[in-house]
Amino acid sequence: MKLQVNTLNKITTASLLVALGIIYGDIGTSPLYVLKAVVGDRKIDETLVFGGVSLIFWTLVFQTTIKYVWLTLRADNHGEGGVFSLYALVRRYGKFLVIPTILGATTLLADGIITPPISVASAIEGLNSVHGLENVIVPGNMLTIGIVIGIISLLFFFQRFGTQIIGTAFGPIMFIWFSMLLVVGIMEINHFPDVIKALNPVYGYRLLVNYPHGFWLLGSVFLCTTGAEALYSDLGHCGIRNIRITWIFVKISLVINYLGQSAWIIHQPHATLNGVNPFFEMMPQWFLLPSIIIATAATIIASQALISGSYTLISEAMNLNFWPRVTVRQPSDVKGQIYIPSVNTILWFGCVLMVIYFRSSTAMEAAYGFSITIAMMMTTLLLNYYLLFRRKWKQIYVSIVIGVFAIIEGSFFIANVAKIKERWMFLFFELFIFMTMYIWYYARKINNRFVKFVDLGKYTPQLIELSKDDSIPKFSTHLIYLTKANSRTQIEEKVMKSIFSKKPKRADVFWFVHIDRSEAPFTMNYDVTELVDDKVIKVNIKLGFRIQPKTELYFKKIVMDLVANKELNLHIRPDGSTKYNNEPDFKFVVIEKFLSVENEFALGEGLLLSAYFRLKNWSLSDEKAFGLDKSDVVVEQIPLLYQPVQHVDLKRV
Repeated sequence: MKLQVNTLNKITTASLLVALGIIYGDIGTSPLYVLKAVVGDRKIDETLVFGGVSLIFWTLVFQTTIKYVWLTLRADNHGEGGVFSLYALVRRYGKFLVIPTILGATTLLADGIITPPISVASAIEGLNSVHGLENVIVPGNMLTIGIVIGIISLLFFFQRFGTQIIGTAFGPIMFIWFSMLLVVGIMEINHFPDVIKALNPVYGYRLLVNYPHGFWLLGSVFLCTTGAEALYSDLGHCGIRNIRITWIFVKISLVINYLGQSAWIIHQPHATLNGVNPFFEMMPQWFLLPSIIIATAATIIASQALISGSYTLISEAMNLNFWPRVTVRQPSDVKGQIYIPSVNTILWFGCVLMVIYFRSSTAMEAAYGFSITIAMMMTTLLLNYYLLFRRKWKQIYVSIVIGVFAIIEGSFFIANVAKIKERWMFLFFELFIFMTMYIWYYARKINNRFVKFVDLGKYTPQLIELSKDDSIPKFSTHLIYLTKANSRTQIEEKVMKSIFSKKPKRADVFWFVHIDRSEAPFTMNYDVTELVDDKVIKVNIKLGFRIQPKTELYFKKIVMDLVANKELNLHIRPDGSTKYNNEPDFKFVVIEKFLSVENEFALGEGLLLSAYFRLKNWSLSDEKAFGLDKSDVVVEQIPLLYQPVQHVDLKRV
């Protein structure tokens, strides 16, 4: 569910509920597993429990509140957030910023295949606390695994139909969830009010310094803020004011619940947790089953938010040339809601694999957090350039702020590095995403170096002459080429060769259409330049990086506008065919390159370009990617000669 841009910052009950339903799924469900992960099987004492809660509280203060809610949300690109929006704002200030952007996007996507399993598994395993189900719903057994896989599979199946119907329930459900966290936490604190002192940072310091291997517990503490990056990515759905206001309620609910859990842990009679989840154990027995149902609903909403965020991320990556073009569908009329079948399949497969491999939420906790730590570090790096060059902060202030975040995130990163051995199979998924983005971006850069532009005005006399030459069969009434040329007076040399070489393509009107990607997310406008009246026309269509191109639809709309304004006379074929069909025909020519066999590559460049063209073959064709009807398209293949063979040792005998 996406609010209109002009209402994003209006504060209403509806807008606040939307923010609750969309923004806080991941970070809001963290009480299900964070404190349980911190305590683990260790002997319970005040240093461990109070220190854990203290570190959780101050992590929420520094990482979530100060870094993201107060600072990073300011880095909005026309109301939109996320790593690609931030990159679009700062890319002019450093070419190397491509790498941190790719790393940030990669790790954020990788987070998408472990958040749904760990959240849903934590909720379902709560049934183990229900009397009579202790020996049925056991963490790691086949029934529990089957239920978790079933819920996740249904969630991914229903993506194709859109989420606008169930989306209206997200806000109220999350309001109930956070209210439950708050009330249950308060009840437990009332019994043991001494836990309030756990907010003192001294306890966190003691855990890190004095407790055996205490520093490494930061890997579990970090799980409390994993949803902060997603919070920034979803900025465009709700607006900064709605997020900041709802965060007050959310943060209080989270902190109170963590304190309540710590109160239960420190005062329960056993020396260790014995594998139980304090979140469900402190629930009143009569409310246990309803709490599990509410928790399951909240984890499904958290998973949905992350899945939708993954679609948006890939869509932005495609539009900024970081990802091969793939099929994108609009399952509903809700603005910004998209469905990408290939991403849906990859995420579903990855989630199911995670559940089967790790089997329980406890095992997943040992692997969770590493990816998102890197994503946060990359955001900090980009934020450094944003504060310096866009906000014009003084270097000293930027250094202090970024330095604090660098120390915090560096500590979390070191603590999370220990998790690599638990998640080695996860690295293959991340490597696949990173290499895909890297290859696609840099190979396209190489490809674009070999695009030669020529002055279009130089060829206009020949185009006029060709258009009038009745000895050449007419190719179409309107001949349209897609061009990369930003200048109104330039065109690719290959386009001119396509028109004049071999069999010349005669037309009444020659159109050259350029799709210009705007840094603003939802821009949609165009301008027209007539180099020769009603004969040679250049069109520039400006689209935001969150808009899916439907070039043929846009082009026909432009033609209708020009005719309505009497700026263009539609040319009717004079050969008599108009009595059967008086509509002008449109023919789009798409020029595709292939890697010529005449190339002689160095190893690195050869691998890069070969991988690029292989990805290109697997990706969406240009006519589908640009929204062209297949019946109106002619595809021409031309060879790419990057490094032609210099010497051919062929001798006549």
